[in-house]
Amino acid sequence: MIGSTLYIIGCSARNRMNRRLRRLREGRYLVGALVGVVYLFLTLAMRERAYQPGAYRRRMSSPLLLPALGPLGPAMGGVLLACASAAAWVMPFKSNLLEFSRAETAFLFPAPVTRRQLVVYRLMRSQVAVLMGSLIVALAYPTGSVVARLRGLVSVWLILMTGHAFFTIVTLARTRLRRRDGPTAFAWLALAGSLGIVAALAAGFAREAAGAPMATVGDVVDAATRFAQHDAVGIVITPFTWLLRPLFVETNGEFAVALLGALAVYAVTIAWLIWADSVSTDAAEAVSEAPAASGSRMRGYVARPAAWQLGAAGRPEWAFVWKGALQTFRTIDRRVLLRIVLVVGWMAAAALMATRARGIVLVAGVFSTWGALFAVLIAPQIVRMDMRQDLAHLELLKTWPVRGAAVLRGEIIWPSIVVTVMAWSFGVVAMVMSLVSLSRVPSGNRSAFWLSFLIFLPGMVIAQYTIHNGIAVIFPGWVPIGPSRPRGVDAVGQRLIVLGATWVGLLVALAPGIVATAVLFMLFGRAARMWVLPAGAIVTTLCVVVEMLLVTRVLGRVYERLDVTSVERPD
Repeated sequence: MIGSTLYIIGCSARNRMNRRLRRLREGRYLVGALVGVVYLFLTLAMRERAYQPGAYRRRMSSPLLLPALGPLGPAMGGVLLACASAAAWVMPFKSNLLEFSRAETAFLFPAPVTRRQLVVYRLMRSQVAVLMGSLIVALAYPTGSVVARLRGLVSVWLILMTGHAFFTIVTLARTRLRRRDGPTAFAWLALAGSLGIVAALAAGFAREAAGAPMATVGDVVDAATRFAQHDAVGIVITPFTWLLRPLFVETNGEFAVALLGALAVYAVTIAWLIWADSVSTDAAEAVSEAPAASGSRMRGYVARPAAWQLGAAGRPEWAFVWKGALQTFRTIDRRVLLRIVLVVGWMAAAALMATRARGIVLVAGVFSTWGALFAVLIAPQIVRMDMRQDLAHLELLKTWPVRGAAVLRGEIIWPSIVVTVMAWSFGVVAMVMSLVSLSRVPSGNRSAFWLSFLIFLPGMVIAQYTIHNGIAVIFPGWVPIGPSRPRGVDAVGQRLIVLGATWVGLLVALAPGIVATAVLFMLFGRAARMWVLPAGAIVTTLCVVVEMLLVTRVLGRVYERLDVTSVERPD
């Protein structure tokens, strides 16, 4: 089976490369490839130049080296990795490691191979994508040594593969515990291990908080370092520290010793996955065969009664909002969302009540701030419940008696609401943490800043979705259809071009509101001070909404002239 798998991997790689070379005949792929090659060349060239030999450059780059962290690196990284392993239970995602394509199901399932051999086959096939990701990390590794980059490649590969296998175990365990119709020993073992990790980390933090107050972020980091090296906690996070230790060694001999521990953790995880799959064959086969039934990885919809009935009359935009709402709540497990809300609420309450651990409040505030920024800047590229998704059904949309401007506005409204709610959730937590923390900045100024930030978020989100939907109707061939995403240098170049166009368009969309805010500051800044910011945020958001209405009117005409054959269908 190993030889057959290697043969399939080789043939697939060769055919994929030939296909990508042939499609360079088309202009959009050729332009994307040129931009991608230039970007990679400049990135690597600048990094090589930055780490050329030289006393000054070595002195400037040495703090960036992971080995400089010494024994603290594996301990701190082990704590973060342990927290990530526990958080995997509440994430609204599932692993695709055991999902087989339609061709694999048709040819491999009837073949004389065992289920264990099929799992090994999927593990070997997943190595290609993980190795490519590890190679990118190794090229960006902050050192000029080729040997160090190779060590980074192997280390990152082990971390990613172990994490991939562990998340697959969690996916199978959640399915088995939900069904309760078979052996669940592996599932309870995984759940008990995660709960034990959480309990050990919480006890360590509580012990450190009782011993010395944690008033700053630095105090929290120092406390985490101390309790991570404590005997009880150190034993709990031993697998995670073993897995991370190869990244934090300096010599090849130390790397060889650390690599043995990481390989042991990886081997145990793979054996655990094979055991979990063997006692959950029915659930695993249901997961693996479900995507093959439709020929591609499609979303799993759950039939639920519609609490919101669409009226017989009204603006056509609300029909798209209704469609998006039903699609969202029928694809997302509400129990998972409830667990996330409970965990976040418990963490926020614990942080606010921790009088001797105010540093945790600061850490939670920083985390929530970055979460809000991620939601408002990155989520519009990920949450694609708009025209980028519905291009696959363009022939059906074109038959609806709805004007193009109304179609585009309807496609923009619902995902903008979803992303805005996500950003507001993080932003409210960050605002509360900021107001209860000790700071030299007056609380009134902080309140005005956070209030203006929350008001400003919808404008940022609406502007980005307007740009993305405009690109979808003007350049439909650049929009990938279906759950899969194109790969390769040409795809990197296309994403860079789209990203650049998005940022330029965002600056243009926000420019009138920013100018209006500056004028308000000049007129009323001396009297109102920071409270001018909320008024400026309101003006900016209203400007973006007006611009969206005007732009969609123009884009609607483009949509009405859009040819169905201009959309590239997935294979």
